[in-house]
Amino acid sequence: MFDLVDSTLFFAAYGNVFGLGNISISSFDILLAYIVAIAVAVVVALALKIPLLPSKPYRYSYDVSAIYPTPIIAIGVLSIFLVLNYTFMYNGLVLAAIIGILSALFVKYLFDFVFPKPLNEDNGEGIDE
Repeated sequence: MFDLVDSTLFFAAYGNVFGLGNISISSFDILLAYIVAIAVAVVVALALKIPLLPSKPYRYSYDVSAIYPTPIIAIGVLSIFLVLNYTFMYNGLVLAAIIGILSALFVKYLFDFVFPKPLNEDNGEGIDE
C-alpha cells in the first residue's frame, strides 16, 4: 500500500519521467495540499453543523458526516486538479482550501440530491425517512 502511495507521489511530482513535463511541485507540496484540503473540509463541515460521525450503527448508516464523505470528496476533486496540472497559487494550497470549502458545502446541501439514499424494501421510502 505504501509503495502505491510513494509511486503515486513520484508520478505526480516528477512528471518529466512519465511525460507530464509541466508538473513542477514536489511530493511534500502535494502531501501538504492534501492535508490542507482534508483539514479545511472537516472544519467547514463542522461549522455547517454536519455531525462528526454518522448515526449508529455506523456500518448501516447512510447519514453524511464530517469524517465521511466530506474529506474523500475533497481529496478526489483535488487529485483531478493536480493531475490536470492546475495548482493555482502557493503550490496548490489556496486551491486545496477552496476545494475543502466547496466539498463541505456540497455534502451539506447537494449530496442527498446527487446520491439519494437506497429504498427501504418494506414501504418503498428512503431508509432514514
